[in-house]
Amino acid sequence: MRWSAGCANAWPSSILSTSIWSRCAGTDSGSRTGRDKAEAVPLRFPIALYLHVPFCATRCHYCDFNTYAGLETLFEPYVTALCQEIRSAGAARGRPAASTIFIGGGTPTVLPADLLVQALAACREAFDVAADAEITCEANPGPPAASKTGAVDQPRFALLRRMGVNRLSLGVQSFDDDELRWLGRIHTSSEATRAFTAARAAGFANLNLDLIFGLPGQPPATWRRTLAHAVSLQGEHLSLYGLTLEEGAPLTDRVRRGLTPAPDDDLAADLYLFAADFLATHGYVQYEISNWARPVQTTSATPNSPASDRRCRHNLTYWRREPYLGFGAGAHSFETAPEAAGADRRWWNVRAVPDYIQRMNTTGSAEAGQETIGGRLAMGELMMLGLRLTMEGVSDARFREQCGAEVAEVFEREIRRLAGRGLLERLPDRVRLTPNGRLLGNRVFAQFLP
Repeated sequence: MRWSAGCANAWPSSILSTSIWSRCAGTDSGSRTGRDKAEAVPLRFPIALYLHVPFCATRCHYCDFNTYAGLETLFEPYVTALCQEIRSAGAARGRPAASTIFIGGGTPTVLPADLLVQALAACREAFDVAADAEITCEANPGPPAASKTGAVDQPRFALLRRMGVNRLSLGVQSFDDDELRWLGRIHTSSEATRAFTAARAAGFANLNLDLIFGLPGQPPATWRRTLAHAVSLQGEHLSLYGLTLEEGAPLTDRVRRGLTPAPDDDLAADLYLFAADFLATHGYVQYEISNWARPVQTTSATPNSPASDRRCRHNLTYWRREPYLGFGAGAHSFETAPEAAGADRRWWNVRAVPDYIQRMNTTGSAEAGQETIGGRLAMGELMMLGLRLTMEGVSDARFREQCGAEVAEVFEREIRRLAGRGLLERLPDRVRLTPNGRLLGNRVFAQFLP
């Protein structure tokens, strides 16, 4: 539930950060001024769709995302505006093919089911959604009766499944009740377990659990218990994020006022390393700095098909620096130039929900700002994002295809220096982080940016 979008003005602040890529696509830091909307460019790669639902029942203590509580009266007009934006984008591009849809937030399941149906219907109307498209929805555990909190029970899970959602991301964060209270979560460990069981019973065969580590003074034993319980549930995917202080989050204010200690980077690193070893021994494959997937062994699944690969296909779009369209308040979008040597375009929507609705109603566009990216900056972004993929890294072929140049020529000095320090591994056909490089990712990434 915590990684989406390639926005240049919101890069993750830490390799163990809770600010992630499925989220940049749904939030806008508002640090750039708006410009006239540019014409869309043809797509050279498959497209991913991100739908931002900025509503929550409550604001978690660590959250700095573009989310709001207490705006129930805006649910319907917001989704109307969202559908308008989706249809407009699809029409402007000639109903292009879409390979993934990610409904994030916020808590998308706080919306009434009919509104979620409308949003997905707009996607299918405006885009040629692949028959095997990965369609993810974020959801929160909680008391089954607490529908206004976005908590989901088995009937609601079954409804999501009938709507075409085939991948669920549960915001568990911890299986320790004391830690959940400290984080400001509104569910308990037992409710998280029940939610997972209910989702499985409703037919979900692709389940992700979000977990947070590195709380101030967190006993390693509680992290071990959380991981052990998560593994026992046999979910297909785990996302692990180290707690960091983000501007705008209530936790950051509490630390500044001396009401709670700051997270300890050394503790977080130790917990991360333990998790990597623990998950490997239980069959999970780390494919990105913060993400693990469990290969699915079935007789019906074709090797390397969506049915056998449980990596998050949507987020792979961000890490591979491929096009995505973000819809909703504060959402970010990115399109590549028609030619590898051309300039790419990134843009973002207005952040406030009322402003988003008004802009869509009056002008048909919620765009607040844009930037073009080309040359060395585009190449550096590809390295920074692609190196997060721990096994895949950045291949010579991908760099050549996207940048029209050879990675060994453009970044020969940087690669040699970082490899000499044991942070990068140069293979015959690609470059990728070493285990030590994963812990010092920001230092590595900075070497490739102008």
